[in-house]
Amino acid sequence: MAGDWRDYLGLDDAVLLAQCEVDRFRASGPGGQKRNKTDSAVRLRHRPTTLVGEANESRSQHENRARALRRLRLEIAFALRAPLAPGAGVPGALGEALASGRFAMSPRNPRYPAAIAELFDVLETHGWRLAETAPVLGLSTSTLSRALSAEDIVFRAANERRAALGLPTLRADR
Repeated sequence: MAGDWRDYLGLDDAVLLAQCEVDRFRASGPGGQKRNKTDSAVRLRHRPTTLVGEANESRSQHENRARALRRLRLEIAFALRAPLAPGAGVPGALGEALASGRFAMSPRNPRYPAAIAELFDVLETHGWRLAETAPVLGLSTSTLSRALSAEDIVFRAANERRAALGLPTLRADR
């Protein structure tokens, strides 16, 4: 894989989309006759990183492309790391999200994937151990655990990385 997440998450949607192979296809499942007749599902394959974002929930190709692009941004945030300098403070988008001792950024916020990427960078720096990472962020370990479990896709990605390192999986703390 080429580069780190900062090379891609700051890009405009059109520029990021231009770096992708776009596949349109028919998705199976509910949706009636129209779903079986139109190529409304979208799969984006990001050429520089080989990461994929896919969506097929809507009968609208336009809506599915937007969802697939958001999912691709999250996949980039999960997969690519940007090393932190020793003793570095809390990075930009993550600092914005850590309001009043909790992670307070909506998944709909355009800066959410960057905040998650920065959170994963900090966790990576501390070996994915919440007890070591939480004080650096000014959070309690339970608050950090809740931030990771707030969205299923983020929770799964964090647990996959912890499992790869031989650490126990986190419990959903909702």
